[in-house]
Parts: sequence; C-alpha cells; structure tokens
Amino acid sequence: MNSARNAVTVIGLGPMGHAMAEVLLDRGYAVTVWNRTASRADGLVARGATLAQSPAEAVVANEVVIISLTDYAAVDAVLEPATHALDGRVLLNLTSATPEEARAGARWAADHGAVQLTGGVNVPPSGIGQPESLTFYSGPREVFDRHRAVLDVLTGRAEHQGEDPGHAALLYQLGVGMFWTAMLGYWQAVALARANGLTAADFLAQADDTANSLTRFFAFYADRIDSGVHTGDVDRLAMGMASVEHVLRTNADSGVDTALPAAVVDLFRRGVEAGRGADSFSALVELMAKPGA
Repeated sequence: MNSARNAVTVIGLGPMGHAMAEVLLDRGYAVTVWNRTASRADGLVARGATLAQSPAEAVVANEVVIISLTDYAAVDAVLEPATHALDGRVLLNLTSATPEEARAGARWAADHGAVQLTGGVNVPPSGIGQPESLTFYSGPREVFDRHRAVLDVLTGRAEHQGEDPGHAALLYQLGVGMFWTAMLGYWQAVALARANGLTAADFLAQADDTANSLTRFFAFYADRIDSGVHTGDVDRLAMGMASVEHVLRTNADSGVDTALPAAVVDLFRRGVEAGRGADSFSALVELMAKPGA
C-alpha cells in the first residue's frame, strides 16, 4: 500500500470519476484507477495514471480510495470480491445513496477494517477542481481532517457535516431533489413555450428572473415554517389553487403533457381539502411531511 498523501485510487470512471482523476493528475497526485470498461482509462493512463487490473489491485495500491459509481449496489458488486484488501483503507465514497444506504455502507466498511467518509458532491463534473465548488462530507472528523488536502483538490469547498455517515447523503438528496424538480418545471415551461411558437431563448430572461427570485422566497418562508406560522397574511392556498389550475389548463389547451402540473394541482387540492385553504401555501409542507394525515 502506498500511504503517501499524494497518492490516491479512483474507482469508477464515469464523467464524475474521470474528472476527479484528471484534476488529481493536474495537481501532481499519483493516481491509480480502475473501471469495469478499462478503455475509459486510456487518456488517464496516457497522462501517467496507473490502471489496476482488478478492484482489489486498485484498493491495495493506496490508503485513500475514491469511489464514484452509480449506486451502492454497484459499490457492493465491485468491492465485495476485494474485501481482503480493505483493511486500513479510507473509502471516500462519493456515490449517490440514501442516508440509510450510506450508514449501512459505513458499517460494512468497518466490518472489513476500512473507514468510510461519505461525500455529497454539489456540482456536475465540470465543477470538479473549481475553488467555488462544494462537497458535503460526514463520518469521522479525524479522517476528514487528515485527508483534507485531497478533499480540497476535488472541490475548493469541503464541509464536514458531522459524524453520522448518512448526513452528507441526506444533504445531497435535499439538493438534488430540489434540482431535479426545478429543472422539470423548466422543461415543462420550455414545452409549453414551444407549443405556442416560442423558443427557450425567447423567454430565457423571464426564466432567469423567476429562478433568481426563488432565493428571496426561501429566506422569507424559512423562519415562518420553522416557527409553524402558516397564516394567510401574505398568500393563501386557495388563491394558489386557482393559479395552478390555470397553469394546468394552459398546458392542456396547448396539447402539452400535463403529468407534472396535474401533480402540482393535486397537492394544492389535498391541502384545501385538509382545511388549509385560508392558510399560506407553505402549509403544504405539513401535508407533504405527513402524507397520510
């Protein structure tokens, strides 16, 4: 095993893992890589990376093993045959997972003599190596501090979020849950615009204004939600119900798929039926937190 601080293994060479390996090479790290499709490593090997012939060979090469795979099922499939090589390794697991999967992964690693530091990368591959990019980490603070140099290479901002190995996964899912839903809203708007003879570029400025306004709404509602204040002094769910119904009908009249706006209308409708029509539409938080209530 190479225990040098400037030697790292990267398992998984999808766009994210490949970007990490490239940045590490740029910063002078000795990088060992493994990928199920070995040809994805060709460019990295040409730049000086070492291609391991098996996951076990990759793991045994260095103390720090960065894992960037599709999900924890893939992690299990790759590492299970390499358990004999895990003792003493730090598994920097940047694979997307639920909090419970991350906790189970950390226990599995500990059972084989390794320690897992869970990471949630908050940028796409193009953001790897950038000073403003952020990754959440959770797990042993001592491990985070000891390997902070390599964490700072991957993203300029590395934040430790506690000892619970599932917490970084939770924070990551909070972010990507918002991202996917927001982008679906944008795709819906694009589809509606196209159905009415407009291009995405035609309403880009309006889309930007709408997106940028959201941060003000987040800040306004955060304290009220945490305090349980959903009074309809600034907005009312019943009024919002009329608005989202107009959005649904506009999409339907334009021949655009209505699955997403219909789901929004359904949430508003259930809030009104639960007796919250005169309350702020922030009251939907309570409905979504307790969907069976």
